[in-house]
Amino acid sequence: MSWRASAPRSVALICLALAIAVLVASASGAVSIPLRALPALLWGEPAPDQVLWRNVLIDIRLPRVLFAVVAGAGLAVSGAAMQALFRNPLAEPGLIGITAGGALGAVGAIVLTAGGFWITAPAAFAGSLLATLCAYAVGRRVPGVAGLLLAGVAITAVAFSLIGLLTFMANDAQLRDLTFWNMGSLARANWTLLAFLGPWVALLSAWMMTQWRAMNALLLGEREAQHLGYALKPLRVRLVLASALIIGPLVAVTGSIVFVGLVVPHLARMTLGANHRWLLPASVAGGGLALVLADWASRVALTPAELPIGLVTGLVGGPFFLWLLARGRRVG
Repeated sequence: MSWRASAPRSVALICLALAIAVLVASASGAVSIPLRALPALLWGEPAPDQVLWRNVLIDIRLPRVLFAVVAGAGLAVSGAAMQALFRNPLAEPGLIGITAGGALGAVGAIVLTAGGFWITAPAAFAGSLLATLCAYAVGRRVPGVAGLLLAGVAITAVAFSLIGLLTFMANDAQLRDLTFWNMGSLARANWTLLAFLGPWVALLSAWMMTQWRAMNALLLGEREAQHLGYALKPLRVRLVLASALIIGPLVAVTGSIVFVGLVVPHLARMTLGANHRWLLPASVAGGGLALVLADWASRVALTPAELPIGLVTGLVGGPFFLWLLARGRRVG
């Protein structure tokens, strides 16, 4: 079977695995729901002894699982875009300060204000966007992407230094909030957040996927991309801004979730090659699958307790990526 025929099939298989994972994750947790009962709970009238199942499924479990799909897809497609922009399969959105800026905004809101989700989340989003704009404003003075990368590294260092200062100033209750935010969680997911962030991430991700030809051109080198007719500076602005607009709101809600934006596009590239026509949709579906599985593991590993999802992605993603490197697999 040729590569052109296998790539769509591989993407379809990832989407099928995602659908199965959504069903299994929706039925699993502290309250176990039989899979055979899901259709009746979703579209029918539940029996009196199934009311609890329906309430758990509709009000708690389903919005959380679907939000995991949205968050994972957004993290992964942004990671794929950054890897194309920097022509480095080890790149991810944190390189240009998006994650660090969001963390600084959230920590500042927790320590310097009354806190609460509706203060912390906008502050984290504003921090992500401001850090990205600063990185671009400083980095554009250097030709190519090197300036953007160096500016992102510097802004990340400054942001984490300020986070350390704010952490030093925090009281015991604030330290507890900081700890849980930094470890990541999808516990805040609900239908309201999903109704806002679902279309937001879907539209921006769809736009990202329309840029596959430009990302393919970037892989050839800046001079070659220019010869193919792409204006590199506007292209960089569009990709960076789109990534910030995706990652900022997600970081604001979920906290720190590591490795999804790095490992998922890397695995997609190893499986399908570097053609972004298929790499981007595979990253979207694979990111959703990875985060659904991570959230499922965080909920069932220590039932009825719950592990922070950032710990799960770090504990699984980090050793797995090291294993890939130790096997001598080509990166990219």
